[in-house]
This record gives sequence, structure tokens and C-alpha cells, in this order.
Amino acid sequence: MALWLVRAGAHGEYEKKFLEENRIYLTWDGLSHDLAALKNRGQLRTLLEQVYPDAPKGRITNNLGQIWAFSHGIAKGDWVVLPSKQKPAIHVAKVTGDYIFNPDGDDPFFHYRDVEWIVQDVPRTNFDQDLLYSFGAFMTVCQVSRNDAEQRIHNMAKNEWKSAGMIPSAKKKAEEEGAESGEGLEDLAQAARDQIAKLIIARFQGHGMARLVDAVLRARGYTTYLSPEGPDKGIDILAAPEPMGFGEPRVCVQVKSGDSALDRPTLDQLIGVMQNVQASHGLLVSWGGFKSSVDKEEATQFFRVRLWDQGDLIDQVLAHYDKLDEE
Repeated sequence: MALWLVRAGAHGEYEKKFLEENRIYLTWDGLSHDLAALKNRGQLRTLLEQVYPDAPKGRITNNLGQIWAFSHGIAKGDWVVLPSKQKPAIHVAKVTGDYIFNPDGDDPFFHYRDVEWIVQDVPRTNFDQDLLYSFGAFMTVCQVSRNDAEQRIHNMAKNEWKSAGMIPSAKKKAEEEGAESGEGLEDLAQAARDQIAKLIIARFQGHGMARLVDAVLRARGYTTYLSPEGPDKGIDILAAPEPMGFGEPRVCVQVKSGDSALDRPTLDQLIGVMQNVQASHGLLVSWGGFKSSVDKEEATQFFRVRLWDQGDLIDQVLAHYDKLDEE
């Protein structure tokens, strides 16, 4: 069995479709031909040159390898990782179906494989950095094999999706061989954010993350009340503008530093606490992100509540870094 990286569009625009339909799609525009009928890569190259006559030869070669992998390389039982573009998380699936060509599908959804989502929304910080480098490859479809990646993902599945560490043989091989060309072309910006995320979670775990959010709010001009460490009755921070905090909006903040995605009850609790303290707005910060039940409420609560996941908090720290306390 193998481990594959598959992306849901350049900007994650197809991610919801992949997750809801329990499928992974090959999302090349205009490729409305049955790839199963092709016997070899040469036939695929000829087809791609016909469909994309203006494409440079290098792009044709690059696309050929990815398209062939999806149609002829992936097999039932293989595992797939789908890095989210909507949140700092990774989804993992098991392939349950053969390659299917649907001539009646909307462009670009002509080609798909059925999958079973084993887990969704695993925080990126749960994965070792070398795996994140591989998941950041500039490819839409590719096999991830460096450093015994497949076995390590299986080990994480048995360990509640926590890192079990690099296998000794994989570590030795990585030191000897270095990065493979396909997986080594990582997204450097994402790699930098991953390093920042690991630094934050190492330094600001637990109540420390509430202190970090408090510092961000003060850097943005709010006067704040930070609850002491311990039971907080759903109030981590209260914030409002003006020197004494008597201005509007009045914001009630809950901060969760765990690596599990938050469900709807936590959002409902925040809304209830907002009423109790007469706050006009709420901010829910979850390092582990949010489950779909919360995401679905984002539009409904848009004028009352903001949701910050790991990526949003990092954005805020970077945007206001020069105004943060030295601590």
C-alpha cells in the first residue's frame, strides 16, 4: 500500500466537495477523456498535447506524471492526505474505489475515486516537520514515500493522531539521502508558518495562549481583563476600546489551546456567556480549529462572533508583532 498527496484545487476551492462526497477528484480543466483507456504514458502525453496545445513541454511532462498517478498509480487500500487550504489542518482518507470516468460530470470533475475519510481536521502541528515538508510539495497529486511517511501516518492513526516520532531507519535514510526532488519542492511560506506554529504551541500552551491572545488584543488598542489561570466560567478575556475599556464593542473571548477541533456546544456556550456579561461581540479562539458544525454557523453569527483558528492567530501575531509585549 502507498501514501498519496492530493490537493482540492489551488486554493482549496474543492475541499468541501471532496469531504462531503467522500471522493477525491482529478481537477484538470477540460480533460474530458477516459484515462483508463490509455495503455501507457506515451498515449497520455499525446492526449495532453492535443487537449493543451499551447502548454510548454515541461508542464506537459509535469502534468503527465500527476495524471497518470491518479488514474493508474493509486490503488484501493492506499491512504491519501489532503492538506486543507481553509484551515491549518490535514485530512486523511483510505481509497475504497477504482478510477472512475464520468463523461457527464461538470468540468473539471470528470475523474474520481471513492474514499473513506479516516479523520478530518488533524492540526498541522501534530505532524513532524519533515512530513509537513512533503505535504507542501508543489504538486496536485504525488506519492509521499520519503522517510517512511506511510508507516508513520499509520502509527499516528494508532496514537490518536499524535506524532510517534521518526522511525530510526527513516531518520538515518533521511540524513544519508536528503530530500527527494518531487517532495522537496515545498511551499516555503507554509513551512515557515509551520515553524511559527510549533514555537507558539511550545511556549504558549494552556493559559499561556490566553495571554498571547490578550497581548494581541492590547496591541490592537483594546483594554482587557485577563482571567487568572484556573476555572474561568467561560470567560478567558474581556476586551473593549478606550483607556478604561468602557467603549464599544465589548468583546468576550474564549481561548482553547488543545489540538482537537471544537464542536457547536462551545460556540453556544460563548454566546450564552456574552449575554451574561453584556458583551456585544464574541471571539472564539481554537488552536485545533473547528468542526463543520461550527463552520456552518460562521455566516449566521458574522455580526456577533469571530472565529480564530491557528492560522488566524498566527496572522494576528505577525500583523501586530512590533506592538506585542516582550514576554
